[in-house]
Amino acid sequence: MSFLGDNGTSNYQRVDWLTPKGASFWGDGRTVILGSDGYMELRKYTNVATEKTGDHLFLVNDGGEKHFKLSGQVGFPFFGQLILDCLNRTENAMTQEHAFKAGELALKAQAAADAGRSSK
Repeated sequence: MSFLGDNGTSNYQRVDWLTPKGASFWGDGRTVILGSDGYMELRKYTNVATEKTGDHLFLVNDGGEKHFKLSGQVGFPFFGQLILDCLNRTENAMTQEHAFKAGELALKAQAAADAGRSSK
């Protein structure tokens, strides 16, 4: 999915569900944020072909290149809160409206992709 932000930024998002059989993990769980002053990459599950542990953050900017090992340093309270929201019918991790909007946008992005594919 590609879109233009209200502030003029160009955005690109993609989701891949495929994992090679030779991978030591399921799903890559990688996030990359690029900008003209630098970029950062978060490798959640693994640092491919080097270590079996995840939670790596790579930061590159005018100050140079930095690598942070974050395993055990940070938590992920959102996922636990989301599970509790589902079980308890609460809205602590995110509101129901937010979740429905995310689902709606995903369906619209897929429909647009399907329409573009069928028109060729």
